Amino acid sequence: MVSVGTVVWLSSELMFFAGLFAMYFTLRSTSGELWAAETSKLNFPYALVNTIVLVASSFTCQMGVFAAERLQPRRTGGLLRFTRWGMVEWYVLTFLMGSFFVAGQATEYTMLTSEHVTLDANAYGSSFYITTGFHGLHVIGGLIAFLFIIGRAFAAKRFGHFEATSAIVTSYYWHFVDVVWIGLFLVIYVLK
Repeated sequence: MVSVGTVVWLSSELMFFAGLFAMYFTLRSTSGELWAAETSKLNFPYALVNTIVLVASSFTCQMGVFAAERLQPRRTGGLLRFTRWGMVEWYVLTFLMGSFFVAGQATEYTMLTSEHVTLDANAYGSSFYITTGFHGLHVIGGLIAFLFIIGRAFAAKRFGHFEATSAIVTSYYWHFVDVVWIGLFLVIYVLK
Protein backbone atom coordinates (compact mmCIF):
# COMPACT_ATOMS: atom_id res chain seq x y z
CA MET A 1 0.00 0.00 0.00
CA VAL A 2 2.83 2.39 0.81
CA SER A 3 4.36 1.92 -2.65
CA VAL A 4 1.01 2.50 -4.38
CA GLY A 5 0.35 5.60 -2.29
CA THR A 6 3.79 6.95 -3.12
CA VAL A 7 3.29 6.39 -6.85
CA VAL A 8 -0.12 8.14 -6.73
CA TRP A 9 1.42 11.07 -4.84
CA LEU A 10 4.32 11.27 -7.32
CA SER A 11 1.75 11.41 -10.12
CA SER A 12 0.33 14.57 -8.58
CA GLU A 13 3.87 15.94 -8.32
CA LEU A 14 4.35 15.16 -12.00
CA MET A 15 1.30 17.30 -12.81
CA PHE A 16 2.74 20.12 -10.69
CA PHE A 17 6.01 20.08 -12.60
CA ALA A 18 4.15 19.76 -15.92
CA GLY A 19 2.49 23.07 -15.04
CA LEU A 20 5.89 24.63 -14.34
CA PHE A 21 7.22 23.38 -17.69
CA ALA A 22 4.13 24.80 -19.42
CA MET A 23 4.71 28.16 -17.75
CA TYR A 24 8.36 28.15 -18.83
CA PHE A 25 7.57 27.28 -22.46
CA THR A 26 4.72 29.79 -22.67
CA LEU A 27 6.86 32.65 -21.39
CA ARG A 28 9.75 31.55 -23.59
CA SER A 29 7.58 31.53 -26.71
CA THR A 30 6.44 35.11 -26.08
CA SER A 31 9.85 36.54 -25.14
CA GLY A 32 12.41 35.06 -27.55
CA GLU A 33 14.89 37.95 -27.50
CA LEU A 34 14.80 38.16 -23.71
CA TRP A 35 15.48 34.42 -23.47
CA ALA A 36 18.46 34.68 -25.82
CA ALA A 37 19.97 37.51 -23.77
CA GLU A 38 19.36 35.94 -20.36
CA THR A 39 20.36 32.35 -21.15
CA SER A 40 23.76 33.61 -22.26
CA LYS A 41 24.39 34.42 -18.57
CA LEU A 42 24.02 30.78 -17.52
CA ASN A 43 27.18 28.88 -16.61
CA PHE A 44 26.67 25.62 -18.49
CA PRO A 45 29.82 23.77 -17.28
CA TYR A 46 28.98 24.62 -13.66
CA ALA A 47 25.39 23.42 -14.07
CA LEU A 48 26.58 20.28 -15.85
CA VAL A 49 28.85 19.30 -12.95
CA ASN A 50 26.01 19.94 -10.51
CA THR A 51 23.70 17.82 -12.67
CA ILE A 52 26.19 14.95 -12.88
CA VAL A 53 26.44 14.90 -9.08
CA LEU A 54 22.66 14.77 -8.72
CA VAL A 55 22.26 12.04 -11.34
CA ALA A 56 25.08 10.03 -9.72
CA SER A 57 23.19 10.30 -6.43
CA SER A 58 20.42 8.23 -8.01
CA PHE A 59 22.89 5.40 -8.44
CA THR A 60 24.10 5.62 -4.84
CA CYS A 61 20.47 5.74 -3.71
CA GLN A 62 19.73 2.59 -5.67
CA MET A 63 22.70 0.85 -4.09
CA GLY A 64 21.11 1.73 -0.74
CA VAL A 65 17.86 0.18 -1.94
CA PHE A 66 19.65 -3.04 -2.85
CA ALA A 67 21.14 -3.13 0.66
CA ALA A 68 17.72 -2.45 2.22
CA GLU A 69 16.22 -5.29 0.17
CA ARG A 70 18.92 -7.57 1.60
CA LEU A 71 17.87 -6.24 5.03
CA GLN A 72 21.41 -4.94 5.55
CA PRO A 73 21.18 -1.59 7.32
CA ARG A 74 24.93 -1.03 7.88
CA ARG A 75 28.26 -2.07 6.42
CA THR A 76 29.74 -5.45 7.21
CA GLY A 77 33.34 -4.62 6.28
CA GLY A 78 35.75 -1.72 6.32
CA LEU A 79 34.65 1.76 5.35
CA LEU A 80 36.46 1.59 2.01
CA ARG A 81 34.94 -1.76 1.05
CA PHE A 82 32.01 -0.36 -0.92
CA THR A 83 30.72 -3.80 -1.81
CA ARG A 84 30.01 -4.36 1.90
CA TRP A 85 28.20 -1.09 2.51
CA GLY A 86 24.71 -1.17 3.94
CA MET A 87 21.76 1.08 3.30
CA VAL A 88 22.93 3.71 5.78
CA GLU A 89 26.31 4.27 4.13
CA TRP A 90 24.78 4.51 0.65
CA TYR A 91 22.06 6.86 1.87
CA VAL A 92 24.57 9.07 3.71
CA LEU A 93 26.55 9.36 0.47
CA THR A 94 23.34 10.15 -1.42
CA PHE A 95 22.49 12.78 1.19
CA LEU A 96 25.91 14.39 0.79
CA MET A 97 25.59 14.45 -2.99
CA GLY A 98 22.11 15.96 -2.76
CA SER A 99 23.42 18.57 -0.33
CA PHE A 100 26.20 19.38 -2.80
CA PHE A 101 23.55 19.91 -5.48
CA VAL A 102 21.51 22.27 -3.29
CA ALA A 103 24.64 24.23 -2.33
CA GLY A 104 25.54 24.39 -6.03
CA GLN A 105 22.10 25.77 -6.86
CA ALA A 106 22.42 28.40 -4.13
CA THR A 107 25.82 29.39 -5.49
CA GLU A 108 24.41 29.62 -9.01
CA TYR A 109 21.60 31.84 -7.75
CA THR A 110 24.21 34.12 -6.20
CA MET A 111 26.17 34.26 -9.47
CA LEU A 112 23.04 35.04 -11.50
CA THR A 113 21.84 37.66 -9.03
CA SER A 114 25.16 39.46 -9.45
CA GLU A 115 24.39 39.56 -13.19
CA HIS A 116 20.95 41.07 -12.49
CA VAL A 117 18.99 37.89 -13.19
CA THR A 118 16.53 38.04 -10.30
CA LEU A 119 13.07 36.72 -9.54
CA ASP A 120 11.42 40.09 -10.16
CA ALA A 121 13.66 41.34 -13.01
CA ASN A 122 11.69 39.93 -15.93
CA ALA A 123 9.77 36.90 -17.22
CA TYR A 124 12.95 34.88 -17.64
CA GLY A 125 14.10 35.46 -14.07
CA SER A 126 10.68 34.58 -12.72
CA SER A 127 10.39 31.36 -14.69
CA PHE A 128 13.99 30.32 -13.98
CA TYR A 129 13.77 30.81 -10.22
CA ILE A 130 10.27 29.38 -9.88
CA THR A 131 11.06 26.17 -11.79
CA THR A 132 14.51 25.56 -10.32
CA GLY A 133 13.46 26.83 -6.89
CA PHE A 134 10.53 24.45 -6.57
CA HIS A 135 12.78 21.65 -7.71
CA GLY A 136 15.33 22.66 -5.08
CA LEU A 137 12.63 22.55 -2.40
CA HIS A 138 11.77 19.03 -3.52
CA VAL A 139 15.43 18.03 -3.27
CA ILE A 140 15.54 19.45 0.27
CA GLY A 141 12.42 17.41 1.07
CA GLY A 142 14.23 14.30 -0.19
CA LEU A 143 17.24 15.12 1.97
CA ILE A 144 15.00 15.37 5.03
CA ALA A 145 13.45 12.01 4.12
CA PHE A 146 16.92 10.46 3.93
CA LEU A 147 17.68 11.75 7.42
CA PHE A 148 14.49 10.13 8.72
CA ILE A 149 15.29 6.82 7.00
CA ILE A 150 18.86 6.81 8.32
CA GLY A 151 17.61 7.68 11.81
CA ARG A 152 14.99 4.94 11.64
CA ALA A 153 17.70 2.41 10.69
CA PHE A 154 19.67 3.34 13.80
CA ALA A 155 16.58 3.44 16.05
CA ALA A 156 15.19 0.07 14.96
CA LYS A 157 16.11 -2.82 17.22
CA ARG A 158 15.82 -5.06 14.18
CA PHE A 159 15.94 -3.81 10.59
CA GLY A 160 13.00 -5.49 8.89
CA HIS A 161 10.63 -5.16 5.95
CA PHE A 162 8.93 -2.07 7.40
CA GLU A 163 12.22 -0.15 7.44
CA ALA A 164 13.21 -1.55 4.04
CA THR A 165 9.89 -0.47 2.51
CA SER A 166 10.36 3.06 3.84
CA ALA A 167 13.82 3.17 2.29
CA ILE A 168 12.50 1.91 -1.04
CA VAL A 169 9.65 4.42 -1.34
CA THR A 170 12.08 7.21 -0.44
CA SER A 171 14.15 6.09 -3.41
CA TYR A 172 11.08 6.43 -5.66
CA TYR A 173 10.85 10.07 -4.66
CA TRP A 174 14.58 10.65 -5.13
CA HIS A 175 14.60 9.09 -8.60
CA PHE A 176 11.58 11.21 -9.51
CA VAL A 177 13.34 14.38 -8.39
CA ASP A 178 16.41 13.40 -10.43
CA VAL A 179 14.38 12.74 -13.58
CA VAL A 180 12.60 16.08 -13.21
CA TRP A 181 15.98 17.81 -12.93
CA ILE A 182 17.23 16.12 -16.10
CA GLY A 183 14.20 17.57 -17.88
CA LEU A 184 14.77 21.01 -16.38
CA PHE A 185 18.47 20.92 -17.21
CA LEU A 186 17.75 20.02 -20.83
CA VAL A 187 15.09 22.71 -21.19
CA ILE A 188 16.94 25.51 -19.36
CA TYR A 189 20.61 24.88 -20.11
CA VAL A 190 20.73 22.84 -23.33
CA LEU A 191 17.79 24.03 -25.49
CA LYS A 192 18.71 27.62 -26.18
